[in-house]
Amino acid sequence: MLIARIPTSALLLGLSGLLPFVWGVVTMYSDPLAARTVDWAGPRFIGPYVGLFYGSVILSFMSGVLWGFATKADGQVAATGYALSVLPALWAFFMTGGGPASAAVALIAGFIGLLGLDWLFWQQGLAPAWWMKLRLILTVGVVVCLWPIAF
Repeated sequence: MLIARIPTSALLLGLSGLLPFVWGVVTMYSDPLAARTVDWAGPRFIGPYVGLFYGSVILSFMSGVLWGFATKADGQVAATGYALSVLPALWAFFMTGGGPASAAVALIAGFIGLLGLDWLFWQQGLAPAWWMKLRLILTVGVVVCLWPIAF
C-alpha cells in the first residue's frame, strides 16, 4: 500500500534529515564552503566525515524506530522484532571502520538492509501505511549522498 499519503510533518522532518548527508557531498566538491564550514564548525562537519558519522547515528536511530514498531506486536512476532531491530545499530558499530570508502560501502549496505527490515515491519502492520513510501525516498537520498564517498 504505497499509495498512502505521507504526513507533511514526517516528510519534512525526514527530508531535513538528509541535509547533513547533502552538506557532506557539497563540501566534498566546494573547497570554499568546506573552508568556511571548518572555520565555523570544525572539520568533522565537512565531506566524508559528516556523511559517515551522521550515517552511523541515523542507522542507530532507526534501530530505535524499529524497536518501537516491535512494541506493537505480541509473542514471537514481538521477540523477533526486538531481535531484528538491533541489527542496524550493530551494523553501524561493527562495520564502519577501516577508512572512508569501506565505511561508506558498509553504510550503503546497512541502509539497504534497513529498507528490507522496514518492509518486514510494514508488511506485518507494525509500521504506518505510508512508511515504505517515506523510507524509499529517504534511502535513495542517503545512498546517493554516500555513493561519492564509497566510489
